[in-house]
Amino acid sequence: MITTIALLKAREGLSRDEFVDYYENRHVPLILGLAPAPALYTRNYLPETGSRGFPADFDVITHMKFADEDARGAWLSLVLAEGSGVAEDEARFLDRSRTRSWTVEEHSSAR
Repeated sequence: MITTIALLKAREGLSRDEFVDYYENRHVPLILGLAPAPALYTRNYLPETGSRGFPADFDVITHMKFADEDARGAWLSLVLAEGSGVAEDEARFLDRSRTRSWTVEEHSSAR
């Protein structure tokens, strides 16, 4: 499996509830309409800024898993294709200048 983690920042002026609502109800359906769902596609939202207890320059951790690098590349080519509308949609709810993502090595512990 290939695992990707992205740290994303809400666009200025959106409340946490507006951000979560837009991501879940507009952006996720757009993405899943362009490309088959990754093996895993989760969004982990931080608490409201004042309730975090630590500074963070992101509002959500997006976690995706793909069968292999070919599957990840094929997915990205569909999602990032010119005319896909993804960049324009992200500009509606994300501060794209603060987006960071990595392919990571994941280790899990069994119960």
